[in-house]
Amino acid sequence: MDVAVLGAGATGRGIAQCCAAAGHGVTLHDDDANVVMDGIDAVEAGLDDAVTAGTLDAAARDDAVGRIEATTGLDGAVADADLVVEATDADRAARRDLFADVEERVGDETFIATSGAAVSVTAVAAGLRNPGRAVGLHFVDPPEAPLVEVVVAEQTAEPTREAAVSFVEGLGREAIVVRDTPGFAATRLGLALSVEAMQMIDERAAGVEAVDRAMTVGHDHPVGPLAAADERGLDATLDALEHLAGTLGERFTPPPVLREKVAAGDLGRKTGEGFYVWEGGEPVEPADPDPRPDLRAESPVDPEDGVDGG
Repeated sequence: MDVAVLGAGATGRGIAQCCAAAGHGVTLHDDDANVVMDGIDAVEAGLDDAVTAGTLDAAARDDAVGRIEATTGLDGAVADADLVVEATDADRAARRDLFADVEERVGDETFIATSGAAVSVTAVAAGLRNPGRAVGLHFVDPPEAPLVEVVVAEQTAEPTREAAVSFVEGLGREAIVVRDTPGFAATRLGLALSVEAMQMIDERAAGVEAVDRAMTVGHDHPVGPLAAADERGLDATLDALEHLAGTLGERFTPPPVLREKVAAGDLGRKTGEGFYVWEGGEPVEPADPDPRPDLRAESPVDPEDGVDGG
């Protein structure tokens, strides 16, 4: 299958790597030539990392690199594509226009997907003459996480849904089918956990490391919710929560500690400090001291103790 990935940012690069490693021909597109070439370099580096980690052999790495092309021309990117995946940072209106532009340049059997987690697939598909070919493919943290959400819009046709699920499974990824609702499933659940963790920090219920270890050790999560928020970017986390709060209600209201850190410019890994202090891309210690409850110097004495019974 020939896959066109529109957008050479972090998400587009990750998707391109997943597709190339699975044997698909990939054309990575961006309007900026420097960005798209940097994207190709990043994909190759990611494939090298996979070889080092033992998840990809060297010959497969070389084959994957040979299947990747770069272009700044939309015609060249999508003309022969069986699947077009939009992975830009554009707003809803711009994505809808891009979908319509792509449809003019592809065959009738090509299906068109958006990878955005904070965009309505239904709204983006509204610009198509054949909106049944539209679907969401939300790659959760590509290329590391093996989960891809197949997001079914109101217009998505059954053959499109089936083709999308088959494509994801062919990548060696886990596909889950979700409706086109705010946050889908993975983002919504992850943010809900982050909100509760941050509320615990606001309430001084426990320290940052204790809250995260409650999930990593207690529930076998690979990363704690506060470290995950730092990795995502606290500004991005705040934006996502404000979006969900506006659509799903106050349970997603951003906690005060999050607003305070964003206002202070402490955005997580990318700035070196958030809930953790980060060095070399790794959290080294909590940014704030643990809460210290007032403890008694000694155990309380039962009023009955010390009373002479004679």
